[in-house]
Amino acid sequence: MTAHLQLPPVAPGGLPLLGHSLSLVGGSSRLEFLQRLRSIGPMVQITVGPKPLMVVNDPDLIHELLTGRLTKHLDKGLLFAKLKLFGKDALPVAEGARHLQRRRLVQPSLHHKQVTGYIDSMVKTIEQTISPWRDGATLDLKTEMQLITQSVIMETLFSSHPPRDAAGKILRSVDTVFMAALQRALLPLRVLERLPTPGNRRLKAAGDVLRRTVEDIISAHRNQPDAFDDVVSLLLNLTDEKGAPLEDDDVLSEITGLLAAGSETTAVVMAWLFYELARNPDLENRMHSEIDSVLNGAPIAAEHIPRLAFTGRLVTETLRLYSPAWLVTRRTTSDVQLGGFELPAGTDLMFSPYTLHRDPDLYSDPQRFDPDRWLPERIQPPQNAFIPFGAGKRMCMGDRFAVTEAVSIAALVASRWRLRPAQGPVVRPIGAITTHPSWLRMVTEAREPTIADVPNL
Repeated sequence: MTAHLQLPPVAPGGLPLLGHSLSLVGGSSRLEFLQRLRSIGPMVQITVGPKPLMVVNDPDLIHELLTGRLTKHLDKGLLFAKLKLFGKDALPVAEGARHLQRRRLVQPSLHHKQVTGYIDSMVKTIEQTISPWRDGATLDLKTEMQLITQSVIMETLFSSHPPRDAAGKILRSVDTVFMAALQRALLPLRVLERLPTPGNRRLKAAGDVLRRTVEDIISAHRNQPDAFDDVVSLLLNLTDEKGAPLEDDDVLSEITGLLAAGSETTAVVMAWLFYELARNPDLENRMHSEIDSVLNGAPIAAEHIPRLAFTGRLVTETLRLYSPAWLVTRRTTSDVQLGGFELPAGTDLMFSPYTLHRDPDLYSDPQRFDPDRWLPERIQPPQNAFIPFGAGKRMCMGDRFAVTEAVSIAALVASRWRLRPAQGPVVRPIGAITTHPSWLRMVTEAREPTIADVPNL
């Protein structure tokens, strides 16, 4: 490391003492601010108060952070440090040997063949969750999608199925924990975390709800150990290098981490997908035609998923345009060089898959929702330019589960319902813990699938 560090250029617009904090306060302004930074250079320096943050824009540099030689010199950084639950490192935020051990344990449960075996349970859970819908009802679509995905995770991975009221309480608790983590990462004032503010009291209450929920799941498994074969069973049977079982808080953190992650990301993708279908009736008609043709009145089964090719492209395009991960953080643990810049140990880095996926230098007409851009005959973006699930050793191992779940939800909902936008404010993307719609109410309209005539044989 040289005596005179070469650092990235500083973004304009910083204020004395505050730096660029105000640009990161509002949910939509965060996304617009990060999008503007892409025009400045491959890496840009911003400040939150006195703290410098390096925003990485170049896809090759992001790829190096995720897969290259630098990975052993990085930890997960600001945001993930705030997502530790019950004082423990769950798999999504764990580092080093702990992360590798937990990943190897859980990964078989999310293998392609295992996910295929979950489809019947997924479909049954989705049907149960949407059964209260009524023709002409107005839905808070993000919440409905979250209830679906949370129920799928709890049923398939935890063998748990709380009633709708209890599920709603769990969901609100997950949202509270996530929002607190984001606020604390973007405005890191440790003293405020310890004060008895209304926000901190809500966070404690939310943590208590999640702890009781997961404790009940663990108790059920311990009382009837032979009745379950799922991720909870795996965690309860795991031992450390000394042969000792995991501590209770370790198990609590792992289950809660999976519950929180699984409830959030696929849900917002589905909310955006149905929003775009309502705005593009031709795409909606194509999806309905494909679903009606492939299912032909039969229940959704594993064999149908690969045949729903257009529906799959709709999911992929939604992952591009509304990438749930609008912000990913890393921190250097030793002095490193990246893109010609010298970064000392302790440097905080961030990058945005959301803005990467909307870069006009990487995607043709990037603001347009175009599922056919993923047809094999079309020119594809650079490999490093599409990272909805990350890359490298920290790539989300639930990617196959999430895509299968998304196609199943799309097919089952669209086989029975059209969703029409309700009157209300303009819908805008918001940088919350994921890319939320600012407001999304939709009205249900029952539809009957078209079933092909099958001749009597």
